[in-house]
Amino acid sequence: MIKHLLSAGDLNREDAIRILDTAEELLGVASRPIKKLPTLRGRTVVNLFFEDSTRTRISFEAAAKRLSADVINFSAKGSSVSKGESLKDTALTLQAMGADAVVVRHHNSGAPHRLAHAKWTKGAVINAGDGTHEHPTQALLDAFTMRRHLGDLEGKNITIVGDVLHSRVARSNVLLLDTLGANVTIVAPPTLLPVGVEKWPVETSYDLDNSLEKADAVMMLRVQSERMKASFFPSAREYSRRYGLDTARMNRLPDHAIVMHPGPMNRGMEITADVADDVRSVIVEQVTNGVAVRMAVLYLLLGGAAEDETFDPIEEDA
Repeated sequence: MIKHLLSAGDLNREDAIRILDTAEELLGVASRPIKKLPTLRGRTVVNLFFEDSTRTRISFEAAAKRLSADVINFSAKGSSVSKGESLKDTALTLQAMGADAVVVRHHNSGAPHRLAHAKWTKGAVINAGDGTHEHPTQALLDAFTMRRHLGDLEGKNITIVGDVLHSRVARSNVLLLDTLGANVTIVAPPTLLPVGVEKWPVETSYDLDNSLEKADAVMMLRVQSERMKASFFPSAREYSRRYGLDTARMNRLPDHAIVMHPGPMNRGMEITADVADDVRSVIVEQVTNGVAVRMAVLYLLLGGAAEDETFDPIEEDA
């Protein structure tokens, strides 16, 4: 098993399947009267967030606490970072406090890689989203959710729609789904496709309607207006008309297909409220699955599984 989780591309098929299988075992912990395992007792996990996030931070915090780890939440706002402290000095401070894992979200692409490879911390580094680069645990929870509904993802057709240019979720999903053998189609306005997308292991399209009929899952991406420095499309209404998922478009999907969204959603723009709340939508389930997947990642990186392949987090609690 790898020491850090910095990119979905770092995972080979064996590692990815191992994380997903472990998450499947851990998913049942949430339904137990006592939602805790002793697996990481005595370990310290630091959530180091230089960028606002509620969903991801709470998910990692819940995952670590359910494994009995001690959790330190660090927010750049109101900290020494706002006074000019560097990433290096912050990391060295956390290392001095005994951090066994550092979960990093940063507005600059590559910050988690820098933290891991500069050896400012001895603990595992987990990328919780860096700039417009990657968000590997989101891709893992998306794949986990798809696998629970669709089975083995080998040969499945996954359509990713929207603001690919600014989406770290899209990049990580493309890498992981390719590793798992899925066929990925990206649908977006030409202005929201990144330079070099022709080298990605995907098909690209500008026509959403023609991309739905063979899709086993369709993932709608949030329009990230906070990262846009120019007008990438004429108006919100025009974007919604051409690339939004409404009931009529959802009805073009095969009966078994699922609708996904990494959140938070712009209801009425990339997805209508009735589609978001439809029985075929697994958006809330993605949040639940996110805790189990992040528990699996923390367990495999910190729980001693690399040294003892027979160690089982559930059996250990029995």
